[in-house]
Amino acid sequence: MSGWTWSYEDTGGAQLSAPQLVTTAFPTQNDAESWLGEHWRTLADEGVAAVTLHEDDTVVYGPMPLSDGS
Repeated sequence: MSGWTWSYEDTGGAQLSAPQLVTTAFPTQNDAESWLGEHWRTLADEGVAAVTLHEDDTVVYGPMPLSDGS
């Protein structure tokens, strides 16, 4: 069974880790993307500038900027 996880980057491209950043695996890609859709603004407020989606150790896509277009 694979796990879908997000990694987080700051504006300089450095990896972020903090207790408030979710690092547990989601069961499906849809679950991971739905979670991001609900929480991206909070992540951006915490200093996350971009996210990358992983399936196990494979990068699926990213880094993808977190922006509301404003």
